[in-house]
Amino acid sequence: MEKEIEELAKGSSIALEKGIEATRKLGKDTASLSQIKRARGFWRGLGPGFVTGAADDDPSGIATYSQTGARFGYQFLWLSLVTFPLMSIVQEMCARIGLATGRGLAGNIRINYPRWVLYTVALLLFAANTFNIAANIGAMSEAFRLIYPDLHFPVLVVVFSFFTLYMQIFTPYERYARYLKYLVLVLFAYVVTAFTANIDLGQMFRGAFIPAFEFTKDQIFIVTAIFGTTISPYLFFWQTSHEVEEEIMHGKTSLRLRTETTDEEVKKMRVDVWTGMFISNLVMFSIIATCAAVLFSNGIFNIESASDAARALRPLAGENAFFLFAIGIIGTGLLSVPVLSGSAAYTVAESFKWRSGLYRKLSQARSFYGVIIISTIIAMNINFIGFDPIKLLIYSAVFNGLVAPIVLFFIVKMSSSRRVVKERVNHPFIETLGWFVTFIMAFAGVMTIALLVLG
Repeated sequence: MEKEIEELAKGSSIALEKGIEATRKLGKDTASLSQIKRARGFWRGLGPGFVTGAADDDPSGIATYSQTGARFGYQFLWLSLVTFPLMSIVQEMCARIGLATGRGLAGNIRINYPRWVLYTVALLLFAANTFNIAANIGAMSEAFRLIYPDLHFPVLVVVFSFFTLYMQIFTPYERYARYLKYLVLVLFAYVVTAFTANIDLGQMFRGAFIPAFEFTKDQIFIVTAIFGTTISPYLFFWQTSHEVEEEIMHGKTSLRLRTETTDEEVKKMRVDVWTGMFISNLVMFSIIATCAAVLFSNGIFNIESASDAARALRPLAGENAFFLFAIGIIGTGLLSVPVLSGSAAYTVAESFKWRSGLYRKLSQARSFYGVIIISTIIAMNINFIGFDPIKLLIYSAVFNGLVAPIVLFFIVKMSSSRRVVKERVNHPFIETLGWFVTFIMAFAGVMTIALLVLG
């Protein structure tokens, strides 16, 4: 009897241990499922801000960051820590204007300010974006030729131009927005590339946390170029209009419904925007650090394009770094060109009260899509007339320098006005920072123009 009881107790003990182990395993599985659910929920919550931040790292931006790392090493890594909060604050203001008013940025400027201001801004933005699109299409084509050198540059320019047009015009907005979102993941190629480079961690941390700047012509130019390429006017217009598009996609088809923004929606928007701007500046940091470690350290100081940077990395950092850098240029180009042409189209269409929106079919918004087509076709042809890619970047930087502080003035004014955004106004501290960014961009614009005039 005692033996049977002992065996029963032993069996119960084993069963209990198995039960505890199964419970533990179930708990782990439940926790894993919960983490996966949270990650999926976070991914679904990312939208306009995520895409906008990523689109900021276009081939023109990559060229600027590559030049910075190659010319000055780790010295200007601290700029990525400065531009991150400034970009985030500005883009959050734009997003709040879109959510609170149910209109794009140009539509709000049209209602609240003189028309000539809006028309001037729309014209300058169209010109700046067209030059930027030309530079980006050219950079994509050159990057593709780095991988497949037998392909002809003019053919690739035509293919990339018409491919981006097809995607914008004939792809349903919901699917198109999803494609843009997944293209953002291409940016992590630059983060991975940084890990393949032999980065001096001591110099990297010094460059990141100890600001260093000398008032030389070259250093002033590179700093103004970085501000111009990170805090760009096309991002302001795209962010605001894309927020409205997202609301329409979620059933808010009337203006009244779009203005009924909840605190939860504002909170989601804030997470979305700051995540997008963090990724943008992480990529900037990675590119500068990579070029500092590989190019600057080996005496290669002159990089004139994103393709030049990829080409220079090949013998020094190996095939993987070269391939990732080249693929990143193509991916960021495919992401940024629609944002550039789309933001110009939103601005022009809202200026003249045309029907607009990527959610509409071509037959419903011919003028809106007409702006996209004209801008892309002009940009395509610029690549055929022998324009120097660096001059394209300079021209677009000058236009951005002219437009950015003007638009920022209206963004800060409108996002601080209860008449415009009602209870979604800026906190006084955020408003102060907004005016600080406006001053910086005005100074950067003046300095860029002055440096160009002085040769």
